[in-house]
Amino acid sequence: MRKTVILSATLLAATIHPALSQDGEGNSMQAMKSGDQFVLPEKCEQAAGDVDMSQMMSAMEQMMSAEGRSEASKANMRAMMQMHEPMMKAMTIEDADVAFNCGMIVHHQGGIAMSEIELEMGEDEKSHEMAKKMAGSQKKDIEQMTAWVDEHVE
Repeated sequence: MRKTVILSATLLAATIHPALSQDGEGNSMQAMKSGDQFVLPEKCEQAAGDVDMSQMMSAMEQMMSAEGRSEASKANMRAMMQMHEPMMKAMTIEDADVAFNCGMIVHHQGGIAMSEIELEMGEDEKSHEMAKKMAGSQKKDIEQMTAWVDEHVE
């Protein structure tokens, strides 16, 4: 399990606040709110089915509780924890195309959350510029992948 948590932490250090909303046709572009930043589109949830992630989440909570972490480290760990469960759930989807799109939606949400943490807590201007640029491009990617899921998943 430790290898899984470390690999997941390496791959998933991220989060989101895109202003995605449900379109007029009722497609699954869902609004994201603070505290509910990582949300798989409904069709991704249906494709994944029931998956118990409780053991993995418990191990990640132990990692996060370590004393002496900076506020930035704690914020990044919280974001990763919130992102991890829906992303790992998406990885259980059998269809490779659906798993990719669903997993990357949440992964990009993580990138946006990390960008927000950088903008709030970081001090380097070039890092701020990169965070702004990345958040914008990842929001567009999320919209495209969500549209793909709406079109290809029943």
